[in-house]
Amino acid sequence: MSDSADQSAPYALVDDDDGFIRMDAMDILQEAGFRTFEASDGDEAMVLLAERHALIVLLFTDVQMPGSRNGFAVARETARQWPHIAIVVASGLAHPEPGDMPERARFIGKPFTASMVHDHLKEILPDGRKPEPLRD
Repeated sequence: MSDSADQSAPYALVDDDDGFIRMDAMDILQEAGFRTFEASDGDEAMVLLAERHALIVLLFTDVQMPGSRNGFAVARETARQWPHIAIVVASGLAHPEPGDMPERARFIGKPFTASMVHDHLKEILPDGRKPEPLRD
């Protein structure tokens, strides 16, 4: 978790088994004004979501990870259990097929840039849940 973030800033959960990509995504989200939690597979993400869902406004998940759930499964379960959480699914290999992703989730390809991520977040997060740097 980022110690330098504004204490009123919303939380995002970054779920990726690649530590470098996870850290890059966390940096991008922290620049956008989020405090962050991290998970290295879908099972760990679901435990964190169960514990912290009231704080989390965004799930940013990879698709292909170890464990019993891939990112599509984490996204679908998150949308079903906690519909207030916005979802971004990212992958450099997998592409969503019909039914893979929840209706309001967004897919971005890897490698992604900060501006790509920020543009998607501006579109999917309601104004009341956007951190200050993403507000127009």
